[in-house]
Amino acid sequence: MIWSESMNSFDNIDREYAYDGELGAVWSPEATRFAVWSPETEIAELRLYHDDSEPEPFRTEEMHSENGVWKAEVSGNLSGVYYTYAFTRNGNTAETIDIYARSAGVNGRRGMVLDLRTTDPEGWEHDKQVALGDYTDAVIYELHVRDFSSDESGKFTLRGKFGAFCEKAVNGFGETIGLDYIKKLGVTHIHLLPVSDYQSVDESDPDAGFNWGYDPLNYNIPEGSYSTDPHHGEVRVREFKQLIQAAHERGIGIIMDVVYNHTYATEDSPFNKTYPGYYYRHNADGSLSNGSACGNEFASERAMADRFIADSLLYWAREYHIDGFRFDLMGLLDIAALNRAAAELRAENPSVILYGEGWTGGSCPLPEELRAMKKNARKLPDFAMFSDDLRDGVKGSVFYDADCGYVNGKAAERAELIKSVMSGGIWREDVGRASAECWTDKPQQSVNYVEAHDNLTLYDKLRSSMPEASGAEIIAADKLAAAIVFLSQGVPFIQAGQEILRSKTALDGSFVHDSYNSPDSVNSIKWNDVTLRRGVMEYYRGLIAVRKFFPQFRMRDAESIRKIRFETLEGGAVAADFGGLLLIVNPAAHPLRYENGRRMMVYADHITAGTRPLFIADGAVSVAPRGIILAEYR
Repeated sequence: MIWSESMNSFDNIDREYAYDGELGAVWSPEATRFAVWSPETEIAELRLYHDDSEPEPFRTEEMHSENGVWKAEVSGNLSGVYYTYAFTRNGNTAETIDIYARSAGVNGRRGMVLDLRTTDPEGWEHDKQVALGDYTDAVIYELHVRDFSSDESGKFTLRGKFGAFCEKAVNGFGETIGLDYIKKLGVTHIHLLPVSDYQSVDESDPDAGFNWGYDPLNYNIPEGSYSTDPHHGEVRVREFKQLIQAAHERGIGIIMDVVYNHTYATEDSPFNKTYPGYYYRHNADGSLSNGSACGNEFASERAMADRFIADSLLYWAREYHIDGFRFDLMGLLDIAALNRAAAELRAENPSVILYGEGWTGGSCPLPEELRAMKKNARKLPDFAMFSDDLRDGVKGSVFYDADCGYVNGKAAERAELIKSVMSGGIWREDVGRASAECWTDKPQQSVNYVEAHDNLTLYDKLRSSMPEASGAEIIAADKLAAAIVFLSQGVPFIQAGQEILRSKTALDGSFVHDSYNSPDSVNSIKWNDVTLRRGVMEYYRGLIAVRKFFPQFRMRDAESIRKIRFETLEGGAVAADFGGLLLIVNPAAHPLRYENGRRMMVYADHITAGTRPLFIADGAVSVAPRGIILAEYR
């Protein structure tokens, strides 16, 4: 890592050199203007290439400095030309891609000057982000681009590519899958695992290995391995726009998973070659801090790093019509930077969804009170955060496979916690949970989930923690966990395939925790399970419909939520009375009889959920083992 005592005073650099003008390659038919921020550089050179593999530039231009900003202008139409910068310091020259580049050739080595309008699909000028009344109206479906189409059970042509999202596909039984299936399920937003250019997959190799993409290289460029031609930078841009357009045509928003907390490389990263040391956080002794557990941390508190994050987010929102952003290890980013970015994004799109992981991957030198952590959620009013309280309370700790939660063996001891998380984590006097553990006063800030891309899938976790249970009992626990997710206050979130009992199983039969580099055989969506596990899928679909039908499950404020009346029943079962609407959750292995003396119109039980009444009960209902009853009463 290049670092010296002279670089320890980045506060002075920010005061003297911070810049708010245009950066990157600004194209027009007549000329392209290049600007890059690199204080303390001695010489900067622009290098132009005809393609992404030409060994030598066909033209070089010496750049001139204006208070640390190096600029050059080249006349003529450069759209389609590739470029790099070469920075010389202390007699050493480093060539790098522009950190503001909008596209690139293979493996992101050279930026591409691009007339972005030539990448717009037909009708793009009419494409709009999905309008959202409130975060609590969202139903989020987490999905990896390659997982979506790589399995042979899905009859896709463009397997593992952006283009698969534009296909009308069926599974092996001839049933509709793909975006049309996701729309029918009731999903409002697809959360895509990282789709900006990442470093671990060789884009030149069609058979290159799998990765989730949490190893960022170029932040403003779509990943080339998901395009049909990674050598031509315009293709990845156009094909990602086509994916977004296909989702928007179905009323589905696209949320990008963004990884601003660290970069894959450090010394050889584009940031460090552009301005050594500046973009990375250090410990007091000058060593790199590593709260990401990936080797470095992005120093979001510095003026131009803060600006880069906001610029990048706004670029995706404007150019690609992105509907929201999920922040990886958000606890490593500083609160002020995220709040400034949120204000700019919300001015651009009032319906934008912002949420993230309110924790770090290790110790961090940034003072805790400045970090975007779950405990500081009230300081980040526009951001939701994942509720690991609900996740672990429902199914047991993700760090111990055999540990149980509310639905799989610890009902009585988890009952108070379940009432709390069903209330969006908002503190209430009538629930036995300390106010200090209740980290928000807004249901919009709680992302409720029991499964995501990392750790065991819900189905695998239940099979690990319930070794003596039958298949039917495990499925019942799965459906009960889903009911808690969808019928709690806050924002429901599931991983793609959760609704068809997704499993990540290795060849030896073991369950895979973090499948970031496992093969497609482990990670892919097994689309035939839409047919084979129809009962579970339809139950999830019914729960989503119920959530949308009854506004009681989408409350907007703490005052309303505190009016829900909870009752703890036998064996840790819980009844929630919304005044005219009753939800009973029975986690026990035996049935429960509930009497209220009212005439009850039942909309959901352990088998079916939906917006049409299933049956009418007079005065009492029986709640099945690991089941629910949802009823209107008079």
